[in-house]
Amino acid sequence: MRSKFKWIFTLLVALTMQFSFAQKKAVTGTVTSEGKPLQGAAVIIKGTKEGTQTDENGKFSIQAAQGDVLEFSYLEKETKTATVGASNTVNVTLTSVSKVIETIVVDGGYKSTTKATSVVSQSTVNAKQIEDRPNVNFLNSLQGQVAGANISSFSGQPGTNKIDVIIRGVSSLSASTDPLYVIDGVPMTQAFFRNLNGNEIESVTVLKDAAATAIYGNRATNGVISIRTKKGSFRKSFSVNYSSSYGLTEFRGDDYNLPNAIDHLKLQQKGFNEGVGILGSAFAVTGSYLGGAYTHTVDPTNLEAYSVNTNWKDIFFRTGTTKSHDLSFSAGSENLNNYTSLSYFDQDGIVPTTNFKRFTFRSNFNGKSTNEKFNYGLNVFGAYSKRNQLEQETRAGINSNVLQNPLTGYINSPAFVDPSFYQGGQQLFDELGNPALDMTPYMLMDLFGRNNAPSFFNEIKTIVTGNASYKLSKNLTASTVAGIDFADDKRNFAIGPNAYLSIVRASGAGQPFHGLENQSTTSEFSFNLTNKLTYKKTFLEKHTVEASVFQEYVKAHRKSYVYQQIGLNPLTWEPGAGTGYVTYTTALPLSYAPSVGASKLDAGLLSYFGSVDYDYDQRFGVAATIRRDATYRFVDDYKWGTFWSVAGRWNLSNEAFLKDVSWMNELKLRASYGLTGNQNIQARGIDSNLSTIFNLPQAVRDLNSVQAGYLGSSSFGVSSYANRDLRWEETAQWDLGVDFGIFKRLTGSFDYYNKRTTDLYKNLIISSANGIPNINANDGDIENKGIELALKYDVLKNTKFKLSVNANGAYNRSAYRTHGASDIDGDGVVINGGNIARIGGPLFEYFAVPYLGVNPANGNLLFLDINGNETESPTVADSRATKKSRIPKYTGGFGFNASYKGFFADALFTYSFGAWKYDTDYNGLMDIRNADLFPVSTDLFNAWTPNNTNTDVPALAATNFDSGDISDRFLRDASYVRVRNLTVGYSVPNEFLNKTFLKQVRFRVMAENMLTFTKWKGFDPESFVSSQTGYYPTPKIFTFGVDVNF
Repeated sequence: MRSKFKWIFTLLVALTMQFSFAQKKAVTGTVTSEGKPLQGAAVIIKGTKEGTQTDENGKFSIQAAQGDVLEFSYLEKETKTATVGASNTVNVTLTSVSKVIETIVVDGGYKSTTKATSVVSQSTVNAKQIEDRPNVNFLNSLQGQVAGANISSFSGQPGTNKIDVIIRGVSSLSASTDPLYVIDGVPMTQAFFRNLNGNEIESVTVLKDAAATAIYGNRATNGVISIRTKKGSFRKSFSVNYSSSYGLTEFRGDDYNLPNAIDHLKLQQKGFNEGVGILGSAFAVTGSYLGGAYTHTVDPTNLEAYSVNTNWKDIFFRTGTTKSHDLSFSAGSENLNNYTSLSYFDQDGIVPTTNFKRFTFRSNFNGKSTNEKFNYGLNVFGAYSKRNQLEQETRAGINSNVLQNPLTGYINSPAFVDPSFYQGGQQLFDELGNPALDMTPYMLMDLFGRNNAPSFFNEIKTIVTGNASYKLSKNLTASTVAGIDFADDKRNFAIGPNAYLSIVRASGAGQPFHGLENQSTTSEFSFNLTNKLTYKKTFLEKHTVEASVFQEYVKAHRKSYVYQQIGLNPLTWEPGAGTGYVTYTTALPLSYAPSVGASKLDAGLLSYFGSVDYDYDQRFGVAATIRRDATYRFVDDYKWGTFWSVAGRWNLSNEAFLKDVSWMNELKLRASYGLTGNQNIQARGIDSNLSTIFNLPQAVRDLNSVQAGYLGSSSFGVSSYANRDLRWEETAQWDLGVDFGIFKRLTGSFDYYNKRTTDLYKNLIISSANGIPNINANDGDIENKGIELALKYDVLKNTKFKLSVNANGAYNRSAYRTHGASDIDGDGVVINGGNIARIGGPLFEYFAVPYLGVNPANGNLLFLDINGNETESPTVADSRATKKSRIPKYTGGFGFNASYKGFFADALFTYSFGAWKYDTDYNGLMDIRNADLFPVSTDLFNAWTPNNTNTDVPALAATNFDSGDISDRFLRDASYVRVRNLTVGYSVPNEFLNKTFLKQVRFRVMAENMLTFTKWKGFDPESFVSSQTGYYPTPKIFTFGVDVNF
C-alpha cells in the first residue's frame, strides 16, 4: 500500500513540475550595449514566431515558460540566447560584431583561434575602418592602420595596381616584395582588388611574424594579408542596407612655385642679362615661338603688357566626380544564412580622359546540419569593370613617351603660350610640321582629343569558393576549401588617324593614313584546393591539444593574345570596333603589315604541411608548423622546400599572482622563430596585372629567341642562360611581443623582430664571352630589424560623449649582411651609379658628393671633396655614402573616434619619416638654361648676385652648375604627415525611426588626402620615385554619403 502511495505521489510531483515549467509567465528585463539601453532589439522565443522589441529604455516584457530559450538580436550586434529559469527577470548585454571579431584571430588563414590563445604577431582592421572610403582599391584604406605595414601608392589613376605594400621592411632586392593575399581562405593576386568592393569586407588581418606566415611556406616571406568578406548570421531576420555617396576628386598640386607668364619672361630676360647665352636666341623678344607660327609677340621693354597667362593645370587636369551605390541583403534561419550585395562605383580621374567604373555582385551562403556536425559554405563573386587610362599605365610610368603625361604638360608648358592656338592635329601639322620640344603642350592637348589616344580596359572577374567540414567524431574534423578564380582582361590602345602624331608619321611614310591600334586579351584561371584533418581534445580539463594536417594543390594558367594594326582609315575607324583597317599590300611600308602574338604560361604548387597547438589552462601555449612545398619554378633538386615555425606564449594576466590586480585586464608575452620562402623570383615589373606566380617561369632553362643576324637578317639565338642551381630565397625571422590591456581602457601590443633573408635573387654579371652579360642566381643576404607599437585608449566610453584615440608606429632598419659574388674585390662595397651597397649600410643608400651651398664670393656651387676640403670642381671620386635611403625608417598612423547624441567624427592621420628622394623635377626647374622652352621656378629670383650673396640659390650663370648632377643638392627629405581621412556625420536617433520601416539612417561627409605637411616640394612624397612627371598624381577626394538600414 505504501509502495503504491509512493508511486502516486511521485507521479503527482512530476505532473506538478511539468505544469510549472509549461505555464507561461511574464518575463521582463533590459537589453544593453556598451553600457547604454538598446532600443529596438528583437526578443523572440527560439523555435517560435513569438517575440517583441525593447523600448527606448531597452526594456522588454514577454510571455514565456520556464525552460524556454529567449533569443536577443540587433543590427551589427552578436546574437545571444538566455534560458528562462525560476526568475522572472533576464538582462542581456549585446556585443558589437566588430568586437566579437577582435576575439577571433586568423592564423595564416588556415586556422582560427581566440585572441587569448594566439601566439602570432598580427594586426586586424575591421569593417568600420574600411567602409565607405572613396578608394577604388581597399589597400589605400589600410594606410596608417597597421603597425609595420608601409603602404604607398605610386598612382592616383582610378583602377591602378600601383600600390606597394611592404611589411616589416624590404625582404628582397630583385624578387617580389608583395605580401600574399588571401580572401576567404583562397590566395588572390593584388590585381583583383580594383574589383573588390570595400564595403563587402568584414575584416582584414595582417600577419607579420613567422608563427603566422610559415604555414604559407614559399609565398609568405613578405607577410600575409588575410581578408574575410561579410557573411550572414543564423537566426537573423531579413535586413536590407543601402549606402550611397557622391563627391569630387581634385588635383593636389605642388610647391614648385611655377611662374606665371610675366615672371617666366622676366626670368628669361634676367638669365640673358646675366650671361646665360642659350637664352639669347630663344627669348621671346625675337617675336618668334614655334618657328614663327606662334602669333603672340613680346615687347621686351614692357613685359607687363603681355596679356596671355595660361594656367596649364586647368588644361591638363579637371575636378572629377566619384559616386557609389551599395545594396546588401542578409538573413538567416536556424540552419542557413546568406549575405548578398550589389554595388556600382564610378570615379572620374583628375585627368580628363581617365575614368573607372565597376559593377560587383557577391552572395555568400553558409549552412549547417541540425546536429551541427556538418558545416558548409559557398561564396560567389562576380565583377565587371571598365577603365580608361593614360596609355599603358605601367609600373615604370605612364608611358615611356613622356608626351603621354599630363604632369609633363603642366610643368613644362610656358604660361605665355596660348592654348587657343591649338585647333586640331591637322592644323598643328600644317603650321608646325614635325615635332619639336616646344610643341609639348599642343601635342599633349592633341592626345587628349576624342579618339586621338584612347586606352581602355574591360575586365571580367569571377571567383567561386566552397568550403565544407564534417565532425567525424567528437574530436576529429575533416574539412576542405576549394576556390576557382577567373579573370578576362581586354585592352585596347590606339593613336587615332586624326591625331597629330599619326599625321606626322603618315607624311614620313608617304601614305594618306597612319594611326595605330593594339588590341589584346589576357585570361587567367587558377584552382586552389586545401584539405585539412584536425584533431582537438582537452585532457584533464586544463590541457588542450589541436593537431592538423593539410594538403594543398594550386594550378594556374594564363593565355594572352595581341593584334596590332598600323594604318587606320579615319572615315570608318572606331576604337575597339575592328573597322577601318587599311588592307596591307606590298606597296605599303612593311610597318603597315598587321602583327599578331600569343603566349601561354602555366604555374603550380603542391604542398603538405601540419600544425600543432598546445594550451595549458589558457596560461601557457606553444605552437609549431612545418610545411613542404614543391614548385614548378626550379629543377627537381631544388623543387622542394621546407619551411617551419615554433612559437610560445605566457598569459600572465591569467596567473594567480595577477588575478587580483584589477587594473591589469590582459598581459601576454609572445615569442616565435621560423623560416619562410619566396618563389617569386621577379617582382611584378612593368605589367602590374600579371600575377607574380607567372613571373620568370623559365629561369632554370636556356631560352632562345629570334634575333637580328648578319646584315639585319633574322637569326635564332640564346636570349637567357639557365641556372639550374637557382632555388628559394629564405627568410628566417624571430619575434618577441607583448599584448596588454589596462584599466579596461588602454589596449595595445609591442613587438621586436629580426628578419634575415638569404640566397637573394640577383641578376649576376657573367663573362661577355657568353654573349649574354647576366644570369639569374642566388647571392647575398640582407637583414631587417625593428619595433612596432599599437595603442588604443578609450578616453570617454560610459558617457553621452564618447571619445577614443589610437596610434601605431613602427621603426625598421634594413642592412646588407653579405654580398657574395657581387662583391668582386671583396671590400664589402658594391657601387652602382648613384647607389652604394655596403655591409651594414641601409638598402638603396644614395652615393653622392656632399653639396655645401653657394660660394658667396662668385655664386658658384660649393662641394666637399673626399679629403674634407671645399671644392668647386668635384669628381665622382669625391662621392661617398650618404646614410640616406628612399625607404622610410618610421611609419604609422594616429587618429580619433568621437560621438555625441548621434553626431560623430572620425579622423585618421598617417606619417612617414626618414625617407629621402632626389627631386629631379625641381632640379630641372632650378636650371635657368631650361627657361628657353620650359618654365623654371620663381625661386630663381633669389639667385646669387653681387648684391645678394646670402642665398642658397647659385648664380644664374654659375660656371659649375652641371657639377651638381653628382651631388646631393637635390636629395630631399620626403617625410610627411597626412590627413588621410576625416569623416563627420549624424545618425538619426532611434526614437524618430520607431514608427517607420527604417532601422538606421546616417549621413556623412568625408575627405580623403585632404592635407599633407611635408618639406617635399613635388606632387606626392608618398611614392618611392624621384621624378614624378612619369606618374599619375594622387588626388584629394571629398564625398557626401547616406547609409540606410531597413
